Amino acid sequence: MERFTISMDDQLFKQFDEVAQARGYYNRSEAIRDLIREYLETSRLQKDNKGYCIATLTYIYNHHERDLAGQVTSAHHRHHDLTLSSMHVHLDHDNCLEVTILRGTVQDVRHFANQIIATNGVRHGKLHIVPIELSQETHTHSAVPHTHSSPLT
Repeated sequence: MERFTISMDDQLFKQFDEVAQARGYYNRSEAIRDLIREYLETSRLQKDNKGYCIATLTYIYNHHERDLAGQVTSAHHRHHDLTLSSMHVHLDHDNCLEVTILRGTVQDVRHFANQIIATNGVRHGKLHIVPIELSQETHTHSAVPHTHSSPLT
């Protein structure tokens, strides 16, 4: 493991410490590591739109609006190759929250997420992408190969 020293002004240091503690970090090193991972992921995603990713897509919609639930479901079926899992939560009598776990190329995942988020009536849509390396593995306990999704950072 490498060690390095960071110099920063007192005000910035104090603000960083307060935020890190408020988020539950027990030490500065892990907070810095998470910031570096986020920075690397953001940088990688800006230059490489063809690599693979794992992602979460969250959004809220009113299921009474113009067959919106049907439109969203149809979009998921058209892109069933990207969807690993989906959870549907009834927030109240009208509004639903959906969380979908996606895996595919960054380009395909972004395109699908943008399609869902841009659907008229969908609100509060957010996509969180983590770049990954995909590999097919076979283990001694099973002859059937399966996919491993290893984060790049």
